[in-house]
Amino acid sequence: MTTRTWFITGINSGLGRLMTEQLLERGERVAGTARKLETLAPLQEKYGEHFLLQSLDLTDTPAIRRVVDAAFDHFGHIDVIVNNAGYGLFGAAEELLDEQIVHQLDTNVIGSIQVVRAALPHLRAQGGGRIMQLSSMGGQWAMPGLSLYHASKWAMEGFFESTIQDIAPFDIQVTIVEPGSARTEFAANSAALAPAMEAYAQTPAGAVRSRIEPGFREQPGDPAKMARAMIASVDRNPAPKRLALGSDAYNNIKNALTERLAALEAQKDIAMSTDFPA
Repeated sequence: MTTRTWFITGINSGLGRLMTEQLLERGERVAGTARKLETLAPLQEKYGEHFLLQSLDLTDTPAIRRVVDAAFDHFGHIDVIVNNAGYGLFGAAEELLDEQIVHQLDTNVIGSIQVVRAALPHLRAQGGGRIMQLSSMGGQWAMPGLSLYHASKWAMEGFFESTIQDIAPFDIQVTIVEPGSARTEFAANSAALAPAMEAYAQTPAGAVRSRIEPGFREQPGDPAKMARAMIASVDRNPAPKRLALGSDAYNNIKNALTERLAALEAQKDIAMSTDFPA
């Protein structure tokens, strides 16, 4: 088994925490970031020099650059960058507060992009590496009441569709991870909710809110298995461009792509008719 060094954002809970624990148990090295470090002290004590822990808020771009540079300086070489940190924002578009919209995009989109931008000079200099971007089944499919969350995930998938082509000549490969719903703190404790408007109470967005507000804990996905699958994907060469995790991810993404393809095919004659004559 190849021993690697990983840089992972958002390791205080969920998939980031599970990946970090599994990697350290295997003897690999991890540079991890989190906004709250208190719960991570036991890992730091147990794994010592194999574990570098730094505080990071993804809305602070200068801090992102300092933290990424420090991680490469500390370990000398980092094999895998895992852009894991992010959160969900629930509410119909009209319910969302302006500041909630900005914070969602600053964290999930701008923050993730800036992590990649900070890491790329190092990855190029060392001759390659891997980037793993946490998206969601919500990066290919959408449900009501999550418009800004979906916007953030679709944005990152579009960013990497282009960036993958930019960085391929440097032997830097990318996997976009698309988990389905899993029993992590994401929906139960980590989600942000917009203030409710009575007008949406009996709408599909209101139905989603009624499941989220009490703390939804019936997700089918096993986060420990998802973390193991993400780690195992790094052994595949070339890197899988996308990695769907969970039965709901597979089914929802498949249905969404099938419907979009059918709708496109139905418009083929219209599309072809709008060109200049050959």
